[in-house]
Amino acid sequence: MSLLTELHTEIEGCKNCELARHRTKVVPGEGPEDARLLFIGEAPGWNEDQTGRPFVGQAGQYLDQLIGMIGYKRSQVFIANVIKCRPPENRDPMPGEIMACSKWLERQLDLIKPRVIVTLGRFSMAKYFPGDTISKVHGRSKRIGGIIYFAMYHPAAALHQGNLRRVIEADILKLPAVLAEAGKMEEEKERPAQLNLF
Repeated sequence: MSLLTELHTEIEGCKNCELARHRTKVVPGEGPEDARLLFIGEAPGWNEDQTGRPFVGQAGQYLDQLIGMIGYKRSQVFIANVIKCRPPENRDPMPGEIMACSKWLERQLDLIKPRVIVTLGRFSMAKYFPGDTISKVHGRSKRIGGIIYFAMYHPAAALHQGNLRRVIEADILKLPAVLAEAGKMEEEKERPAQLNLF
């Protein structure tokens, strides 16, 4: 059993907050254990709570399309959420719930070691772009350590506000350049330092 599979089994038994009492299934996340590209959403919705899989409803179908627009398949990326259980009535996650769940996401990131993390929506954005608003930072990236973070609107936003669809699609098309930049960073890291013998 891989370390990530073990972690997901641990997450499934989590009772760190009230959400554990309301859930049908825990939604740890899914994707390859060495994914270069990782998406972080907000919280599972009704469909996700039923299946235990992230982004399987309408917003998930749209996310699959977006991933396809940059030449990737869903099976090539890792998809997770800030919190792993559905809040009742799909309400926003509470600060205490985010805090109780944050260790799970941190441990996933430590094991997967993605090069690029895409934040989907304001809750995952807030962690890496503190003090910013989604309307200000969407489509922008920043480097923290060896990882590039890229902010986007949540795919569900396009379902509620049709005019955001164009914005979201323009943003996703910037991702190949961000991935190329991450690749260059990796090459530089692996290149042996030249010894100056004279």
